[in-house]
Amino acid sequence: MEVASPIEDAGAMVDAHLLKGCCLEAERSDSVWLRLEGLFLALPEANRRQLRSLIDEIRTTSLILRELADLSQVHHDRVPLVLDPLNTVLPCLSRSLRDIVTHYENRKLTKVNRWRTMFHEMTNEAGGLQLPQRFVVYNHYLTAIRNLLSRSPDFDLNMMEAFRLQILNLREARGIPPPPIQAGPLVRYGTIPPVEKDNSIHWAEQIFSLPLPSRSPLKGGLPSESFGPHRPWGHLTIPANSKVLFRRPVDDDKISLIAYSDGRDGSPYLLLRTFYMGGPWFSLRGVHELCIQRENDSIQFKRWSHSENCSKLWATLRFQTWEELILMYCTFLALKSRNALTVQLATKEYALKGEHKLFQATILDDGFKHSLIVYEDRYTGGRRIHVAVWDGELRQCPVWTAFG
Repeated sequence: MEVASPIEDAGAMVDAHLLKGCCLEAERSDSVWLRLEGLFLALPEANRRQLRSLIDEIRTTSLILRELADLSQVHHDRVPLVLDPLNTVLPCLSRSLRDIVTHYENRKLTKVNRWRTMFHEMTNEAGGLQLPQRFVVYNHYLTAIRNLLSRSPDFDLNMMEAFRLQILNLREARGIPPPPIQAGPLVRYGTIPPVEKDNSIHWAEQIFSLPLPSRSPLKGGLPSESFGPHRPWGHLTIPANSKVLFRRPVDDDKISLIAYSDGRDGSPYLLLRTFYMGGPWFSLRGVHELCIQRENDSIQFKRWSHSENCSKLWATLRFQTWEELILMYCTFLALKSRNALTVQLATKEYALKGEHKLFQATILDDGFKHSLIVYEDRYTGGRRIHVAVWDGELRQCPVWTAFG
């Protein structure tokens, strides 16, 4: 893994501290819900419902925290708006997680009584707010922070304020003093312009939001890898008004991939996040700078190293299902084919390894000539219909695919 030396910037220290705090509490959340899974198995059926709700909410907490840290790299210009809300919620969330661990590790009690004591004591200290609902409050507030950061039309300042007050009450109940400093600008009524509805939705924004009709497992086991070069948070130059197209967590979010359109010219870029020595590190490449190929259950991205004058691996991303792998591969090809910065797209990139052609025909779709091909996957036996541009500059560019 290649890492670059960080550039010291005193103005970014608070930003980095709080956003690394998101990663730290995400890791703590993972540790807690895994312990609670062991507790869940020891409980009789009648006592499991509330614990299952708590486990699910804490898992959600972990996902939102990592997503916040990742999105902050793209929406760097809006990070000051979310610093104070993070400074409000993170200490309270951290205390709740550590209190759960304290109850869990009380070996003087049976596992059943540990859960009962944890549930009732932590519910009572919150004024009757049940323990799973406490994390519902955290997650709603974190979701509001994410929506504020990403300019989401779903952002609701009234809702955010309501959950902020609940969290301040929780802080007071646990003896946590108010935040000692104002970490960022206050979010007040009238200071945030209404989010204008963006009717120009990029096609890539919807690719991974649709449910898959089938899920064909791929045999793997090896971890995904990001080879870099990497830089720490805040040390990449991403233009303001860049737009996230999609974010895909890999290997239980140990690595994440964000595709975004550049705020200056709309060109697509890929941003990888991994963890090294406990902190998040990022690697950035334009889609036009990468080549793609499939290897069994993984997609390999390669970049050109000017210093070594050769092609080098940028990332190996492994997928649990064949369908997810195909969607990622075809999405990348379409982004690269339609990118004005792309100089050349190698013929072998269009040939997805591990598939063989069963049928091919020419069709008219929306008045344009397209090729229609039925492929079968050698590893899973899965079949799909693949429609691509027939001729011209975009020849072989994927248009759509459907799984059989």
